[in-house]
Order: sequence, then C-alpha cells, then structure tokens
Amino acid sequence: MALAAIRQMTDESNDVLSGLPLQLIITTAKKTGCILFNAGVLSKSSLEGLLMNKSIEEPTSRLNNWRLPGMVLVTLLTATSVAHAGATFKIDDTKWVSVGAGLRSSFSAKENAAPNGTDYSNNFNLDNIRLYINGQIHKYIKVEFNTDCQTCGNGGEVRVLDAIGKFEINPYANLWVGRMLVPAERREMNGPFYSAIYNVFANGTPFEPADQNLTVKSDGTSAGSYGRDDGATFWGAAASGRLQYAFGFFRGLRYGANNNGNVLFAQRVAYNFLEVEKNPGYYTSGTYYGTGGDILTVGLSNIYQEQGVGTVANPGNFRGTSADVLFEKVLPGNGVVTLNGEYKNYGVDGNKLPIPTAPGVAGSGTFGLFQGNAFDVSAMYLFPQKIGIGKIQPYGRYVDNIGNHVSHQDVFEGGMNYVIDGHNARVSLSYQRYLAAELNGMTLGFQWQI
Repeated sequence: MALAAIRQMTDESNDVLSGLPLQLIITTAKKTGCILFNAGVLSKSSLEGLLMNKSIEEPTSRLNNWRLPGMVLVTLLTATSVAHAGATFKIDDTKWVSVGAGLRSSFSAKENAAPNGTDYSNNFNLDNIRLYINGQIHKYIKVEFNTDCQTCGNGGEVRVLDAIGKFEINPYANLWVGRMLVPAERREMNGPFYSAIYNVFANGTPFEPADQNLTVKSDGTSAGSYGRDDGATFWGAAASGRLQYAFGFFRGLRYGANNNGNVLFAQRVAYNFLEVEKNPGYYTSGTYYGTGGDILTVGLSNIYQEQGVGTVANPGNFRGTSADVLFEKVLPGNGVVTLNGEYKNYGVDGNKLPIPTAPGVAGSGTFGLFQGNAFDVSAMYLFPQKIGIGKIQPYGRYVDNIGNHVSHQDVFEGGMNYVIDGHNARVSLSYQRYLAAELNGMTLGFQWQI
C-alpha cells in the first residue's frame, strides 16, 4: 500500500520526490527495521527501492542519528504547523516529536544611560533565541526541552531553559517534574513571547525569586533563572476548565540564607468567568488578539520559602502574593479591546536586620528581594483592518513600584504593536517616561516564532 501511494504521488507530480524541499535522503537500516534520515536529495527510484526492502547506497551526514520507523515517512513529507511548534513529526499512533524556535531582538535608548552618564544609550539587543522540542512517548507521558540564550548580552551561551517530564492523565490531575516555570502571576506564566507588551519584564513589577538571575548558581545568590526552578508541579482544571490550578514544590534559594534546605512552595489558582483560556499546562497568554473570544479571568498566586532571603547570619522568610486579571472583548466590527492588571505584595519576616532589596553579586552569599507593593495596568485596542501584512494595536501602560526600603519607581509607557501573525510575528515600538526619575526612553522590538 505504501509503495502504491508513493507511486501515485510521483505520477501526479514527478518533482515531489525527485527534489524534496526538506532535502531528505533515506537509507535503510535492515538490522533495525528503521529509516535513517540524512541530508541529501531523495530520488524516486531510491524511495521505491526502500519500500521494496532494497539496499540503497547514499552518503551519510551528521543527521544520521535521526532514527524513525518507516511508517513516519509520509508524515514527514507532509509535516504541518502547530500552535506552539514549527512542525510535528508523527512516529506512530502514540509517539510524536515537535520542533520550533523563537527569536526576540530589539533596539533601545534611554536618557542619561550612556557610559558618560549624560547622553542617551544606544543598545542593540539579542533578547532571546529559543529552541523548542516537545514529544510524546506514551498516551500519558510527554517530554519538553527548551533552550535559550540566557547570557545574550555577554556572548550568548545557549543554556537549558526547560527540561520537563510530564505525566498528563486527565484534565484534573497532571504532574510535571524537572526544570519549569514556578507557578506565579500571569506575567511570569506568559513569558516574553506570549505577553501583550514587548517590555513587560524590563519596565514591569519586581521579579519573583526564580526570575532574579540569568543563570542558576549555588552560592546563596540564586533561586532559579528566567522564572524557572528545579522541582515538581501538580496542575489541572475543574468546572469545565474554568477553575485552573497549579501547586509546585521547588528548590528555591540555593545555600546562603537557606541553611536548612527549605523547600519553596508556589501556588496559582485562576477562574475563567467567560470563555476558557486554552494554553499548554498552566501557562497563560497576555492577549489572544480576539481569537479566544470574550475573556475575563482572575488569578491569585502565592510563593513562600522559609529562609528564602538574606544571608546565613541574617536569614528571612519570603512571601510573595499576587493578583492578576485579563479582560479581552471582541467588539462589533471585530476590533479587540484587551486589559491587563496586576497587583503584588512582597514581604519578609523572621530577619534580625534589614534585608537587601536586590540579589548580591556572585559569591557574596546574599540574596535580597523587593519588599512592598507594586501595580501594573495596561489597555490596548487591536484595529480590525489590515495595513499591509499586519494590524495596528496601540496601547498604554502604567507601572508603580512602592518599595519599603527603596525609592519610588513609576513608569508610563505608550506604544504600538504591528501584529502580523499573533505571537508568532510582531513588531513593537514604545516610548517610556520614567516619572520619578524624570527620564525618557524608547524601544523597538522584533519577535518571531515558528
């Protein structure tokens, strides 16, 4: 049957197999009954010989470790795009692998931020370059592996971002183990690629403990990196998917103040009052550009770690509580209004002396966190008409950080997104006014995903 199907394809279009766009060449591995995919050109006669179990002599390459069962051939030739990956390759009725990538790059300028302290800075930034790999091993078992350029500003070493083993049984009860996002407020669950605003982190509210560092350290100055930490999360959804929950247990602060090795606890609960948000696991998005219908979701989160802040001599217990809301409405005429709001209250207790408000330098054994209240509100409107290949989405945003031991910091941001393909292709231009400091800034950001 397979040979007949391929022959029918070649009869209809002889070019389909004589020079594949993916430039795949196939050689047989008789001992294993598998197919090895290598770089080259696939000829019609080679393919027919393969399917008739004939030997084919073709050059090999560095890709010859891709070993997939023969039945995956037709699937690979017709791989289709999916929402969170570039392509999905079906191995059999149960197993599959998906591959994708994401890139964010920007230019930013800020008043008085040049090395001389008086001129505008001019910074070209590689903000993120991510590779996404997901797979299913069994009906209930999946795996996720993502990388990022976590030190882009210092050469750009590619490091592990996520490494998750997944037991996904039913909508109510699922378990992820490995390195993953710590359940927290919506901004953290969106991440940079699925937030509504390009500068959502750079000009936002204070970071969670796991988001204080670019890399994981074990010297008392790190509780994870990029919002991720090593641990386990139990998550699910009830009430027809409206009530979504995630409860996690993580390593948190490594050494330093955490002399007793206490675990970090993280919880997030959200309720969808209108349409149910659909995302992988307990992840979220800052906007759906109207594709998710009318949305009103309220979320609450809390993070706590005993001895999660301070130093060995002066440890403190950290608690971070957040509330967030997303409202999105599709108006008559298909314009889309999106409102995001967030409130944070961070506190420290049990300490003898004041705790620093920022992480210490590597090797210092000091881990400080913001203490106080913070707000972040934004509003945007997506015009329904296309201009060129995309749609215009102007927005306004106000952020206010009121710390107990630091100066007041508030920022107004106004900007515009040019939305080409949702979160997969977008250009953003924004202006920032740092009100307390009386300084100005601007950012031009580009985002691609496949």
